[in-house]
Amino acid sequence: MDTQQKDLSYFKLRLQELLSTSFPEKAHDHKFIDQRSSWAANAYQGAFSSGNAIEQCNEIANYILFENLHFSKFDTIFQVICNEFDTIMADEELRPFALKMFPVSEPVFDQYELTNDFAYNTEYDLLYTELTGTIAIWIEENGLQ
Repeated sequence: MDTQQKDLSYFKLRLQELLSTSFPEKAHDHKFIDQRSSWAANAYQGAFSSGNAIEQCNEIANYILFENLHFSKFDTIFQVICNEFDTIMADEELRPFALKMFPVSEPVFDQYELTNDFAYNTEYDLLYTELTGTIAIWIEENGLQ
């Protein structure tokens, strides 16, 4: 296997792992995954060919691979559920319930300008509170099902 192909599969696996964990809405977007992985592999190869150190090549490739994938709506919902509702469901039910709450929570996220560093912004606390309320109302109206 040539190094370019190996690099591409490496980047695909890294991106797929992040998407499966934190961005389930993108986890099956093969076009997105293929494109980003290809760009990252090409950037790495170009940086390496230009004489950059491996660490610098990795930084360049990672920047492209993970661009705009730093703030995760799903991770935020999962955190709210783990922190606020963990006493009313079993640990193994937390992630599936967070996946169920993802579409329910979309209108809350739409009210905010989500940037890569949003979690460090003062508006994050407002979002957290609104998500907690939205999920609590949903549970009250629908139960845990």
